[in-house]
Amino acid sequence: MNYIKGELSGVWIIEPRRITDSRGYFCETFRADEFRRIVGPVDFVQENESESVHGVIRGLHYQAGAASQAKLVSVCSGSIVDVAVDLRRSSPTFGRSMLIKLDSDSGCRLYIPRGFAHGFAVLSERARFQYKVDNYYCPLSERTIRVDDPDLSIDWPLSAAEMILSDKDRNGTPFSSAELFD
Repeated sequence: MNYIKGELSGVWIIEPRRITDSRGYFCETFRADEFRRIVGPVDFVQENESESVHGVIRGLHYQAGAASQAKLVSVCSGSIVDVAVDLRRSSPTFGRSMLIKLDSDSGCRLYIPRGFAHGFAVLSERARFQYKVDNYYCPLSERTIRVDDPDLSIDWPLSAAEMILSDKDRNGTPFSSAELFD
């Protein structure tokens, strides 16, 4: 696998090396030893999956405090634009966001450390999204920042008319009022 530092501090883009032939392809999608050597020690304890239709935006989600989660995200089928927002006050990239297209064709993954909000927009007709986390889901610690917050100026690749949001995501907290990390 090829590990590329993302434009936000602590974020990594991970490209698999695919072995392709007439049958299709094979690749490693995760190796704990390699991951720990390059990225650092992370112990993933839960894996989640969602499927969404074109136009769905999920996010910007995170868990606050001790329930914070690092994520390793990937797309099993379809295509998305993934977004990470740095919520760590002490970070050189605090308040900045990063967008990257992830799809099943490339198999690229994105590692997002603790202290980030995360979201994605579905570009294909349908997309199946998987992510590993290093801390268990805690409903009391769940937080949501508005996807259209003007302080973040995220350039979503969908028009407002195409966006499909849950009530939770539509009514998220403004970035200026968000619970942040030190």
